[in-house]
Amino acid sequence: MSATAALELRGISKAFGSVQALHGADFSLAPGEVHALLGENGAGKSTLMHIAYGMTGPDRGTIRVRGALVSIRSPRVARALGIGMVHQHFTSIGALTVGENVALAIGRRSDGQSVRRTEIALPARLMEGLPIGARVDTLSVAQRQRLEIVKALATGATSLLLDEPSAVLAPSEVEELLALVREFTATGGSAVLITHKLPEVFKVADRVTVLRAGRVTLHAPVAGQTPVSLAEAMIGEAPVGHTAEVLGTTAPRATPAVVDAAPARPAVRVGGIDVMAGELVGIAAVLGNGQRELLRSIAVGRGTAFVPEDRTIEGLIGGMTVTENMVLGLDTDPRWSRGARLDWNAARTRTAELIERFGIRAPGPDAPAATLSGGNQQKVVLARALEQGPQVLVAENPTRGLDIKATVEIHDRLRAAAAQGVAVLVYSIDLDEVLELSQRVLVVHAGTVREAPKGADRRVVGEMMLGVRER
Repeated sequence: MSATAALELRGISKAFGSVQALHGADFSLAPGEVHALLGENGAGKSTLMHIAYGMTGPDRGTIRVRGALVSIRSPRVARALGIGMVHQHFTSIGALTVGENVALAIGRRSDGQSVRRTEIALPARLMEGLPIGARVDTLSVAQRQRLEIVKALATGATSLLLDEPSAVLAPSEVEELLALVREFTATGGSAVLITHKLPEVFKVADRVTVLRAGRVTLHAPVAGQTPVSLAEAMIGEAPVGHTAEVLGTTAPRATPAVVDAAPARPAVRVGGIDVMAGELVGIAAVLGNGQRELLRSIAVGRGTAFVPEDRTIEGLIGGMTVTENMVLGLDTDPRWSRGARLDWNAARTRTAELIERFGIRAPGPDAPAATLSGGNQQKVVLARALEQGPQVLVAENPTRGLDIKATVEIHDRLRAAAAQGVAVLVYSIDLDEVLELSQRVLVVHAGTVREAPKGADRRVVGEMMLGVRER
C-alpha cells in the first residue's frame, strides 16, 4: 500500500504465552474505504485491531498512520491519531448515563454533568432512541451497541475500527448502521468492518482481508469474490452442513427431522400458543417488543434451560475455569455433588468429556473461560444448558458474534436437541436465521404473540414484526 494509507500494519506478530495469535500479518486501510476483516473466531482479527488501537503491543512489526511511522502505546494515543474503535463487547459504565459515558469517551471531566445532545456533532438519527440522560444499565442491548458507536465517533475518529458492530442489531438497524458507515467513508473517513455476516461484506465493503490462524490468506477487492470463496479462505475448505443462512445463499426453509423424539405433547405455552416436545420454534421480533421479558419468564420454568444472548455478561464468568463455569447453577448435580461439597475431580472429568463431545477448543477443563474464543465460549454455555437434560431449551441470540463454522455447529446442536425430544425456542435478531432454523415462527409485537402462517416468507414475517399485518 502507498504511504498515503490511512492506517497500515506490516509484519505484525503477537504471541500470548505459548499461543501465537498473529504471524507476520499485513493490513492496510485506504482513505474513504470500508475494509472487511474476516476470519474464524480466534483467527487473530480482534488482536490485530487491538494492536492498531493500542490495547496491546506487537512483538514485531510496524504501524503507520497517514504515512508516518508511529508507536501506539495506548488507546489515548490511538484516539489522538484519529483512530476510534467499537468493541465487540460493551465498554460503557452501566451506572452512568449515556451523556456521562460520552463525556468520558471524549476525555471531559463530567463532574456529574452529562454531555448534552446538542454537543454531540453526529447525525441526529444516530442518536434516535438513545436517551442522553438514561442510565446505561437500563438500555436495551441494541441501544448499548449504538452508544459504543456514538462514543467512538464523538472522539473525532477518521479511521473507525468496528468489531462485530451489527451482531445485536435488528435488520432495519443493520441497514442504518451500514448506511452511516458509508456516509462516514464518503466524507473521507475510513472503516474496518469485522463481521461474520457475509452479506454485509458484499453490501458495504470495498476490499477484504481474511485471517486464518493468525496468517493472511486473502487480500483482495470484494468485487470478484463469492460467499464460498470467502468461506474457503476463512476455514480452508468449503463448509458443510446447514450453511445457507450464514453464507447468504438461498435455500428452502429447514424442516428439522425428529428422530427418536418423545411423543408430541405440549412442553411449554408461549403467549397462549403450545410448543410441542421435539419442535424447534423461532421467535421473531423487533427489539423492545417484549420478547426479552417473554423468554426470561419461560426460562425460569421447571425443566427449562437458558442460553442468554450475552455470554460474557450473563453466560460465563471469564476469570473462572471452564469446569467452574460448567458447575455454575448445577451445584446439586449428582455427577459432582457430594452432599454439602463438590467433587471437583468428578466435575473436571465430566467437563473434559463435554469439551470432547462438543468440540470445544480449550487447553483443558482448568482453562479460564476468558481465554477461549467467542465460539468456544458459546459452546460451553450451550453444553451446560444441555447437560441439565431440559424439557425446554430457550436460546437467545445463540450465534451472536460467531463465525461461519461455529454458527453451523450451534445450529446443528439445536436441531439435534429438538430431534431428541426437547422443545427448542430460538430468538435471533437475525430474521433470516429464525426462518432458516425454525419449523414454526412466533412473532412478538407490542407484547402480543402471534404465529406466522406456515411457510411465511421474510416479507410476511417482517410485516408482522412491525405490526402492519396480523397474519
